[in-house]
Amino acid sequence: MTDTSYGFDTLQIHAGARPDPATGARQTPIYQTTAYVFRDADHAAALFNLQEVGFIYSRLTNPTVAVLQERIATLEGGVGAVCCSSGHAAQIMALFPLMGPGKNIVASTRLYGGTVTQFSHTIKRFGWECKFVDFDDLDAVKDAIDDNTRAVFGEAIANPGGYIMDVRAIADIADAAQVPLIIDNTTATPFLCRPIEHGATLVVHSTTKYLTGNGTVTGGCIVDSGNFDWSATDKFPSLSQPEPAYHGLKFHETFGNLAFTFHGIAIGLRDLGMTMNPQAAHYTLMGTETLSLRMERHVENAVKIANWLEQDDRIEKVTYAGLESSPYYERTKTVCPKGAGALFTISVKGGYEACVKLVNGLEIFSHVANLGDTRSLVIHSASTTHRQLSPEQQEAAGAGPNVVRISIGTENADDLIADLDQALAQATA
Repeated sequence: MTDTSYGFDTLQIHAGARPDPATGARQTPIYQTTAYVFRDADHAAALFNLQEVGFIYSRLTNPTVAVLQERIATLEGGVGAVCCSSGHAAQIMALFPLMGPGKNIVASTRLYGGTVTQFSHTIKRFGWECKFVDFDDLDAVKDAIDDNTRAVFGEAIANPGGYIMDVRAIADIADAAQVPLIIDNTTATPFLCRPIEHGATLVVHSTTKYLTGNGTVTGGCIVDSGNFDWSATDKFPSLSQPEPAYHGLKFHETFGNLAFTFHGIAIGLRDLGMTMNPQAAHYTLMGTETLSLRMERHVENAVKIANWLEQDDRIEKVTYAGLESSPYYERTKTVCPKGAGALFTISVKGGYEACVKLVNGLEIFSHVANLGDTRSLVIHSASTTHRQLSPEQQEAAGAGPNVVRISIGTENADDLIADLDQALAQATA
């Protein structure tokens, strides 16, 4: 079931899923197997030569994971998707077919701290570089792109500050430079924002977060829009030129708008091995079934709590884009018309020490390095998720020493406000 004329609430339950042909099981089974029996030698050869689609080995493809891939691609409005072991794995896999030694990406300064570290340090081991730019400065983005740029990367709703990115404006810049725009849509989810509709080429997710929603498993996903012409220039030889591992097969010529998806499986998962396990896919599939219901409650709670915090004298600033005082409030109406998400930061009077006391004083909020759970979560980013960043990078990302990141869950909003009130009393006494 991939008919996108169905409503979101229907697709999040049914897309990709069919009754099990062997047993009639209605819920997608967990296919806990490493390998699959071939019909005969010719069948095996056709699969390995990419002449036929099917299951070979669970590092590459798995029936449970395949359902999740189809479901996320459908919800995002893409032509295909590749699931993998984590959000960080998804980022590397998204870049893998695009990059080469000496090539660079242009990325937003407002990113999850782990992503900043990955792009600042880890990708250098591949000979790749990253230029960080304030994506609100469109001229700076244009100036940062050069002949060696192979992708532009940003978050639809930035972690930790909840800043809303002007996806269409950045997409237009990337299109003019003939490079793909990659959007991390983890914090927004396809319920709040569909970046492909705003011009994104690829969408990545940490499925660990809102898509699963219950804090049980890690996972990642790359969604392919199918809209980019990989053969328009010579910038992307992995997709446009002969592939030695497949006897000179040209992915874009052979697979058309599914070239990136097939490359992600046939080359990315084959050689990088960043595989999502079927049980993780099963948990995430169950999570997607209630995505819209949860996101509506997440947003409803976040709006109420952010407004309360903004009026509190113990708080210097709330970054939530759902507040009318936010500079991103009007942008939210076009980029995320159903709401600004449920992740934001607060600057606490009293600085670092007050932040630590606030985190330690909360009772309902869980102090964990995660977001997007049904449970409300809190963390002091500067000393944890953004600890490896320089002070300048922390400030640029919205994770200064006086800032606490809050992920609002689906509990009773009044209970969460009462918990914040008592913890703030301790923190600022």
